Amino acid sequence: MEMEQQLEWNEAQKIVINVDLVSAAKQHLQFLATIDRNRWLNEGPALDIAIYRYYSCWLPLLARHSDCPFFEGPLVVPLDCEWVWHCHRLNPIRYKTDCEQLYGRILDNHNIVSSVKGITQMETEETWKHLYPNEPYDLDSTRTLSDNDPAQILKSEKCSNYDLVSAVKRQSPFFYQVSRSHMTSEVYLEGAVARYKGFLHLIRRIKERSIESFSVPTYDIDLIWHTHQLHPISYCKDLVDIMGKVLNHDDTDSDRTKGKKLDTGFSGTTKLWEEMYGLRYWRAGAMYRGNTPSPLRIFPYPSNPLSKKEDTVHADHKIIHLPEMKVLEVMLEIIGIRNLPEGYKGGFFVSFSKSQPDRIFNAKKKLTIFSESGVKQVAYFQCEPCGHLLLELMSQSSHDLLISKSVEVIGSTALSLEDLTCPASQLTMEKWLEVVPSSKIEALEPISIRVAVSVTTPSAAPYVFHMVCSRAFSRISCFFTFRGRIQYAKNWTRVIDDAGDEIISLQMRNSKKSKRMSDSTLQKELISINKAGETHTLAKLVGKEWMLLDSQWSLQFQTCSVDDGYLLELVGGSRIVKFFPGQKLDYEHKHCAKRRNQDDFMTAIEFSSEHPYGRALALLDLKCGVINVKEEWLLLPGIITAFIIGDILRKEGYSSVLSIGNNLKYNNTSEETNACMNRATEVMERFAKGNDEIMAKVEENSGGCGSGGRFCIWYDRNHFHGAG
Repeated sequence: MEMEQQLEWNEAQKIVINVDLVSAAKQHLQFLATIDRNRWLNEGPALDIAIYRYYSCWLPLLARHSDCPFFEGPLVVPLDCEWVWHCHRLNPIRYKTDCEQLYGRILDNHNIVSSVKGITQMETEETWKHLYPNEPYDLDSTRTLSDNDPAQILKSEKCSNYDLVSAVKRQSPFFYQVSRSHMTSEVYLEGAVARYKGFLHLIRRIKERSIESFSVPTYDIDLIWHTHQLHPISYCKDLVDIMGKVLNHDDTDSDRTKGKKLDTGFSGTTKLWEEMYGLRYWRAGAMYRGNTPSPLRIFPYPSNPLSKKEDTVHADHKIIHLPEMKVLEVMLEIIGIRNLPEGYKGGFFVSFSKSQPDRIFNAKKKLTIFSESGVKQVAYFQCEPCGHLLLELMSQSSHDLLISKSVEVIGSTALSLEDLTCPASQLTMEKWLEVVPSSKIEALEPISIRVAVSVTTPSAAPYVFHMVCSRAFSRISCFFTFRGRIQYAKNWTRVIDDAGDEIISLQMRNSKKSKRMSDSTLQKELISINKAGETHTLAKLVGKEWMLLDSQWSLQFQTCSVDDGYLLELVGGSRIVKFFPGQKLDYEHKHCAKRRNQDDFMTAIEFSSEHPYGRALALLDLKCGVINVKEEWLLLPGIITAFIIGDILRKEGYSSVLSIGNNLKYNNTSEETNACMNRATEVMERFAKGNDEIMAKVEENSGGCGSGGRFCIWYDRNHFHGAG
C-alpha cells in the first residue's frame, strides 16, 4: 500500500458510526435465520396480513410508545410486523419520508427488542391487547387460510403507497448469501465494519470528484450496511455527517447479466477501491453464492415440540470415531512482480500448492500475475487451516516455430495459514513477499511478488468416505459391481477416508434366523468389522423396514406417491432424515457446464422445528461410491443407508431404487442390466486411473447487491465444494 493509499484508508477508518455494528450484525443474522424458518411470511395472504398489521397496529403503537412510554421496559415487536418493518427500513429515504408524512418524524428502533431475543413480551402483549382487542399479538400461520381480504382492509387504513410486497420479495433471498458460519465470527465482522467504512469513504470521494459510478458492495459490506439502516435515526445522522446527505440503498436492480448495471457497477467499484486503497476488494466468504437453492417444501414440515432429540453419537463412537477436521475458504491473487534480473523473457506466472499433505486441497495450480497479464485472475478454494501455502514463481518462454515452451522455476516463497487465521491478521494479507531463488541469480535487490490473500474463519469440514470392494482379480474395485458376479457376494466392502485409511468394513448377508425359517422370504442383516477388529450387527431387515443400530434408527422406503418426492425416510428418536433423488439445497449444482446426471445422487435432508423447510446433511454419489456427511451424528446411519442403497443398486439397477418401496424384488430388462454394467465399468476405470481431482474455471457473479468478473475455482471432486 502506497503512502497516499494508506492515508485514504486511515481517513476512512476515522468515520464515526453511532451503532455497535458487530453486535447488531449478529442480532440481524439471528433474526434473518428466524424468518428463514417462517418463510410463509414472505408471500401470499400471510404477507398481506402482516403488512396490514404493520401499518394499522405496529407503527401506531410504536409512535405512541415513543411519545409517552406505556411501561418502563422495552417494546417487543411481533415477528411478522418486524419482518415488514425490516424491509421498509432497508429503503432508508423512503422510510424516512413515509414516517414524516404519517407521524411527523422518523420512528426509531430505540428501546425496541426483537421477538427472537427471548425477552419476556408480557407487557407488550397486554398493551397490544388493550389497544387492539380484536387483533391477536402473534400472527398464526393458520390465519392465512381465512376468508378475510386484507387487501380491502388496507385501503381504508393509514399507510404508505410503498410496495412492501416487492420489498419483501427482494430481501427474502438475502439470508442465503450471508448464512454461513464465518459471518457470525467477531473477527470477520470487524473486518466487514472496516470495509463498510471504506465503502462509505469511497462513495464520498466519488461524489467529491463528480465521478459517475454505481457503487456495489460485497456481501460482508452489504450485511453491515443493512444493519446500519435498521437503526434509522443513527443512520440518517451518521450519513449526513459523513457525506452531507442520507445515502439511499437501491436494491431494485437484480439483473446480473454481463454488461448490465450491476455487473458494470461491481467492476467499477472494484477498480476504484483497489486504486484508492491499494487493497483487494474481493474477500473470501463475501462473494455471490449463486441463486438461492430451489425449495423442497412450500409449507413448513410439522414437528412435535414435545419430543426431545436423543443423542445416538456416543453409542456410535463404540463402532467408529473420527476426529473433527476444519476447513477454511481462501481467496488468492498475485498482484505484481519486481526486481527481476535482466535477461528474463517470456510469460511469468505463480504456481501454488500446500507445502504438506492436505486432505481437502492436494493439487498444484497456477495463477497469472496481474501486472504482467492485465487480467484479474483469482483462485478461490478450500483447504485445511494449517501449514503453509507454497508459491513458486515460474517463467515460461517459447523457443521455435513449433511453439514448444519451457518452464523454469525462478524461486519460491510461502505464507502461513495459521498466521492468517489469527485475530491480529484480520483474516487478510496483502504485501510483497521475497522470493528465494532456486538457483544462483545475480540481482541487486531480491525478487519479490505482491500477494493478496484473504480467508474465512475455520469451520467444521464434512466427512468424506469412499466405498470400495475387494475383488479376487483386482486390488480395489468400485462398490457398485457388475450384476451376476455372485461369486464375490461374500467379499467385504471397505469404507475408507480420503487419506486411504480404512474406517470400517461392511457385509450384507442372510440372517441365521431366516435360514431356519420355512418362509421363502430371506431376512437380511448388515454386519461390520471396525479398525479394532470388533464385529457388530449394524442393521436388520424386518419385513420391509430396516432397523439400524439396535433399533435406534429405522429406515423405510417410500411406499406411495408423496408431494415431497423423497425415496427413503430415516428416523431416530425425534430426528427425521429424508433421502431425495438428485442434488438438493446446499448441494444443488449451479455453475459447471458439464452437469452430471442427477440420477447419480441422493441428498439426505433433515426436517425439524429448527429446520422446517429442510437442511441438507449428506450427499450420496451413487455412481462413484462417495459419501459426504456434514454432521457427526449422521456418520454411521448415513454409511449404513448408503450401503443398503448401493447393495440394491448393484444387484437390481437404479430403477429398483426408485420403486423399492412397492416391492423389494425386481426383474430388470437386459437393457437395464447392460446400463448398470456400463456404469460399473466406467466407475471402475475411474478408480483405476486415480483421476480424483478436477479443476473448473467458471464465470460467476461476485458482488453483494451486484456481480463481478471472472475468477477461478478449483475444487476436489470428493468434497463437493468450489462453485458455491
